[in-house]
Amino acid sequence: MTPIPTERIALFIDGANLYSAAKALNADLNFSKLLDMYRANSVLVRAHYYTAVIEGEEFSPIKPLVDWLDYNGFTVVTKPVKRFTDAQGHSRVKGNMDIEIAVDMLELTPRVDHMVLFSGDGDFRRLVQAVQARGVRVTVVSTIKSQPPQIADELRRQADAFVELQDLLPEIGRPRAAGAGANSRVFDR
Repeated sequence: MTPIPTERIALFIDGANLYSAAKALNADLNFSKLLDMYRANSVLVRAHYYTAVIEGEEFSPIKPLVDWLDYNGFTVVTKPVKRFTDAQGHSRVKGNMDIEIAVDMLELTPRVDHMVLFSGDGDFRRLVQAVQARGVRVTVVSTIKSQPPQIADELRRQADAFVELQDLLPEIGRPRAAGAGANSRVFDR
């Protein structure tokens, strides 16, 4: 990625999807370095981070990350997970943030030149196409180097550019700590 120094850029991070991609690469991410990387090469207009949260729990493993991001330059968008029982009678949770990401990307198109979507979700292919139709370039960051790959082929093909997450790890990552859980979505202070 070779951004233009005056290019207005916005980041959209699908938290669950990026976490899965980093985990598949056995890495943790440093969100402070991620912001620094984009600020050094462009005019960072906004950095959004999207995640579902479990309400009512005394401690949530995602809460420290969400709090840190909120105080350190990210616009954090959350919504409560929904609990349901599947066909086999197992209790499950669901927390899809696709609509929130789509609305925010479309609303921001008049104010940016380039959007970076950190997700491999193929459902975003049509969104990327709509953003491109409004004159905004879209880069997608995910990985094809994990087994299985974490990006849908149709999303990768639709994007103006694809950045392999593993290639960014020397700048924004580090090896995953042994036994690291959900709250190890690294954020350095």
